[in-house]
Amino acid sequence: MSETALVVYESMFGNTERIARAIRDGLRQHLPAETVPVNRAPNVVPGDVRLLIVGGPTHAFSMSRLSTRQEAWKQGDLVTPIEVGIREWLAALEPPTGRRSDLLRVATFDTRIAKVRLLPGSAARSAAKLLRRMGLRLLGPSESFFVNETTGPISDAEIERAHHWGEELGQLLTGSTKVAWKE
Repeated sequence: MSETALVVYESMFGNTERIARAIRDGLRQHLPAETVPVNRAPNVVPGDVRLLIVGGPTHAFSMSRLSTRQEAWKQGDLVTPIEVGIREWLAALEPPTGRRSDLLRVATFDTRIAKVRLLPGSAARSAAKLLRRMGLRLLGPSESFFVNETTGPISDAEIERAHHWGEELGQLLTGSTKVAWKE
């Protein structure tokens, strides 16, 4: 069975989705990788997934809540339903057990508004804390990507940075040099 990576993301206006896809594309330099929006993510990590990456927007210094997603809904057209975010998905996620728990690695990322880069809270760090409480080990530090305004756009430089971060995670996980995976 081939080892894969899975990027689960929450995206209000499409910016976090673009980051998730760039991370996936970077990962594909080292292993097969897929993205899935949080509202369609499985509650059990598939057995072939060796790296789980979770990402979403930072709302009110942490992961979004239904109330903050409702506020986002008032600002424009959303790309995913507001009922489920990474907070709710992580609460429903069944932690892997035994050897599976030892093999699975996790990483987290978030998007945040560029003009308030130094906020104390982070959706990525909050998600990482929950994943560690499940007994999972982080592959590396959480990463933040910056959006120009609440609804975007996100710059090409941030998309490129996300791609590079995905490459780095793939290399850390596999210890390999570049081997491009095709779908």
